Amino acid sequence: MKIILIFKHLITFQAVLLCLSAVFICSGTARGKSLQEYTLTGTVIDSSTHQPLAGATVFIPDLRTGTICDSAGRYTINHLPAGDYLVEVRFIGYRTVSREVRLRQKITVLNFTLSPSLIEQNEVVITGQSRATSIRNTPIPVLAIGHRYLQENLGTNIISSLTKIPGISAVSTGPNVAKPFIRGLGYNRILTLYDGQRQEDQQWGDEHGIAVDEYSIDRVEVIKGPASLTYGSDALAGVINLIPTQPAPEGHTMGSFLNEYQTNNNLIGHSLMFSGNHHGLGWVARGSHKMAKDYRNKVDGRVYATNFQETDFTASLSKTFSWGSSHVDLTYFDDLQGIPDGSRDSATRRFTKQITEADTFRPIVPASELNNYRLPVLHQHIQHSRIYWANSINIGQSELQVNLGFEQNVRREYSHPQYPSIPGLYMILNTFTYDLKYNLHGPAGWQTTFGLNGMYQHDNVTKGTEFIIPSYRELDGGLFAMTQKTWNQWTVMGGLRLDHRNFHQDALYTFPNPVTGFDQASPQPVSPGQMPEFAKAHYTYSGLTGSLGISYRITPQFTLKANLARGYRAPNIVELSANGVHPGTDIYQIGNNHFKPEFSQEEDLGLSFASEHVSVDLSLFNNDIQHYIYNAKVLNSEGQDSVIVPGNQTFMFRQGHARLYGGEFHIDIHPHPLDWLHVESSLSTVTGLNLDASQMKFGGDSARYLPFIPPLHGLTEIRANIRWKHLPLKNTYLAAQAEYYATQNHVMLAYNTETPTPGYTLFNVLMGTELVNHKGKPYLQLALFADNIFNRLYQNHLSRLKYMEPYPDDPRPYHGIYNMGRNIGIRATIPFSL
Repeated sequence: MKIILIFKHLITFQAVLLCLSAVFICSGTARGKSLQEYTLTGTVIDSSTHQPLAGATVFIPDLRTGTICDSAGRYTINHLPAGDYLVEVRFIGYRTVSREVRLRQKITVLNFTLSPSLIEQNEVVITGQSRATSIRNTPIPVLAIGHRYLQENLGTNIISSLTKIPGISAVSTGPNVAKPFIRGLGYNRILTLYDGQRQEDQQWGDEHGIAVDEYSIDRVEVIKGPASLTYGSDALAGVINLIPTQPAPEGHTMGSFLNEYQTNNNLIGHSLMFSGNHHGLGWVARGSHKMAKDYRNKVDGRVYATNFQETDFTASLSKTFSWGSSHVDLTYFDDLQGIPDGSRDSATRRFTKQITEADTFRPIVPASELNNYRLPVLHQHIQHSRIYWANSINIGQSELQVNLGFEQNVRREYSHPQYPSIPGLYMILNTFTYDLKYNLHGPAGWQTTFGLNGMYQHDNVTKGTEFIIPSYRELDGGLFAMTQKTWNQWTVMGGLRLDHRNFHQDALYTFPNPVTGFDQASPQPVSPGQMPEFAKAHYTYSGLTGSLGISYRITPQFTLKANLARGYRAPNIVELSANGVHPGTDIYQIGNNHFKPEFSQEEDLGLSFASEHVSVDLSLFNNDIQHYIYNAKVLNSEGQDSVIVPGNQTFMFRQGHARLYGGEFHIDIHPHPLDWLHVESSLSTVTGLNLDASQMKFGGDSARYLPFIPPLHGLTEIRANIRWKHLPLKNTYLAAQAEYYATQNHVMLAYNTETPTPGYTLFNVLMGTELVNHKGKPYLQLALFADNIFNRLYQNHLSRLKYMEPYPDDPRPYHGIYNMGRNIGIRATIPFSL
């Protein structure tokens, strides 16, 4: 009890600190003015012509500041603290360059020479590292997805935009609900970050998406494989870091106005952004809104209750001082989302809807309601608020990072048609996060980091009328140390971490509301001898993890990487305690409070080649997981689906031994002398084996494979980059894609958990350009995409809608709900400067 009170005071104190931080940043502080500030300056030129590269971007990731080269190729970044930093220089059509710089003098000159390259490469990453690091020097399997890729490969949400990347997939429930999977693992095994901060929004649920404004994301970094060393539990399978728009270059004030339309579900989106950076003070403000009707395909027509409305706000304020840097960020996400259940009329197979609590009759949904932006009575409302404060303090040649954050996720699912204002599921998740790192620059170039991070979390579920889990409190923390050394062509990195998690589950009793008859929650029994829906419980989990990896640059073009990592994940609240109908899923979920933590051992091997006209990446992995938790159906004594609550399939979490193995291959070719032509192809595969002896004894080959494993996935793109000599256009491209998904027969047939999924190929078209003025500056950016141009009928193996079928014995084909048909979208962005 004392621990809870202490953390309540800490949360209050954190809120005060975050408010004071804005004042602190704006004031400049007396300390910042009294200490020495430094300047970095230089030129950026072409390696062959020695001409200045006007418009090249010079950026210091660790300080979140940078600038743009002027017409003479000169750049200047003022108000910098002393320290050692990685500087990154980018310019379209040239190879990205990164170099270390030591700021110890009043003015430091650092010149760059860029070589033309038709292969777009991302050199620097910050996720999972102690500081900004070159990708080629990082032994762990990490990739960076740039702003250009996100703009050209548009999707219906930020996670769906990433599923073309080898090794990344998503469990989906319609166009606005997607949860990321990395190499066949998802949910609480993947830690989603927003600008390096934990994203806590009930990750165990698969009927709602990631609570982040997709328009605010500038780039994405992905760790494939265990990242428990730096992030602890919930990063066993990897990390996806969604990095938002950074402040404008030093000395600039600019913005953009984005408009988007998609034809399939008539999606309309808008986003307005302002950004500035003056005298080391940077800021970004953005407001976004999008709405969509029910999506459609050629068999289902419009799919009832897949429409949504989303409103988002983000703001950030950052300042560089002579002693380091500080920034504060606020985000707000508000999403109204339909809840599809697949209910149909038996004769016509048209969608029906629930209109009474008794649910004895369901009318067919009229066409006017399907073709409407208005949300149905049964829908969900998700609100996610976040505020965090990140600081970097230089101490001699070392650095102390202090990051504090607070976020609240409010999730309501309205499931009572005759009482539309009363939510069935009502959860309020409050999370306080802390992250402290001390980066020590040791002798002989060793870089060592000591860290402490974790969270305190409280989830209150008592305000609803339906209870799948109890309220709980969680205290989580981990200590780690990692070190890295680069010499000649070798880089070695490794570390150890110890995690500890205390988990307190509250008792929950129910009693009927005298007016509505719905269940209400009580922490105490309301009648003598009443048994609780959920009993009070306490769990403690600990885990020791670590990693060791090497990167060897065989030649300037070839790099070999190898990494061995041990991951850890504590069971989540649903896996431990679920016992009830999970609204929005048609599932009655059962947990198991005897589960042990998961521990994984993964071996990774990577080989990359990069030249002026060709780049190749090959990654192989083998992941062995002890105490793997998976979800499977429950059968009755007659071998049929067990039904506890009519209309809901019963699922139970199980635990056993698992192995996942596979790899990714990617090649990017610009055949010389056809420099305008770009050919790119990728292939990824993962096999998930269930090695649980008890399940194999029961189900034989039917239990051989793990559920929800994506099939082999390939993508080939042929692209033309068009250069106009006499038209005011630049960065024009036209691309055609063939996206292939193989038949997935490696499924868990045991308990009727899964069914095989036929393979399919989708064809997409992408095009875009920038309209520029007489100075070459863009005033309109256009991106057009056409997905599934031949309107192919298909079901993605990881689509939850595939299993929403009320008449499984219907002899007619096309069971379940199919994915989106042809979808054409256009995005127009108007950049401006003030």
